[in-house]
Amino acid sequence: MMQHPNIVEFEVTGDHALFSDPVMRVGGEKFSYPIPTYEALKGILSSVYWKPTLIWVIDAVRVMEPIQTEVRGIRPIHYQDRKNDLSYYTYLRHCRYQVRAHFEWNENRPELAADRNENKHHNIARRMIAKGGRRDIFLGARECQGYVEPCVFGQGEGHYDTLPELSFGLMYHGITYADEAYSDETRGCMTARFWRPVMRYGVVEFPRPEECTLTRTLREMEIKPFGASLDNFSGAAEFGEVI
Repeated sequence: MMQHPNIVEFEVTGDHALFSDPVMRVGGEKFSYPIPTYEALKGILSSVYWKPTLIWVIDAVRVMEPIQTEVRGIRPIHYQDRKNDLSYYTYLRHCRYQVRAHFEWNENRPELAADRNENKHHNIARRMIAKGGRRDIFLGARECQGYVEPCVFGQGEGHYDTLPELSFGLMYHGITYADEAYSDETRGCMTARFWRPVMRYGVVEFPRPEECTLTRTLREMEIKPFGASLDNFSGAAEFGEVI
């Protein structure tokens, strides 16, 4: 795997996780994938530190604990009449993962080019990981509180360290939004990505978004503007240091 100078490594833990499989939502019930999705891990890292100047790329996740599930009876509220319903959600339990990721500049945001200070963003991201993140951390769903802390990826004993290979079939990889488009096909729209993950000795290495060959366009989407110039962005070069 190619090594990047702005790599961050952290461990995320939680009592429960729900990396929801959209295919299993029929009837209002939810069933978790056995491992975190690329999009869920990217969302966790975005809660730790996010700027429109950069895009987080998840390189790999290491599964540290046994994959176990727990079924719970949930009483969600109907959207149409605000009454309660009864559904069963299948959660992962006793979750702990090591994550390796890096960031790249968002080339779809040329107006923020003056904010591309790699050392600044890398140092801030590492400080935010050490502090547990800027915003609350969730493992796939809001009811699944998570916690992050720095780690050395690959250090410590994991439950699947001796398992040569385990396949998980077709899984959702993530969503490409308009402001993270990487090709003519993904510009001006929202695109869902899918792939077939394989865990080797406890580690799942993720393909980059543009390497996912199974995609589906969901709808048209415009890039959210942040101002026509940096003058309207209140000094983006200093913005990351103060919020």
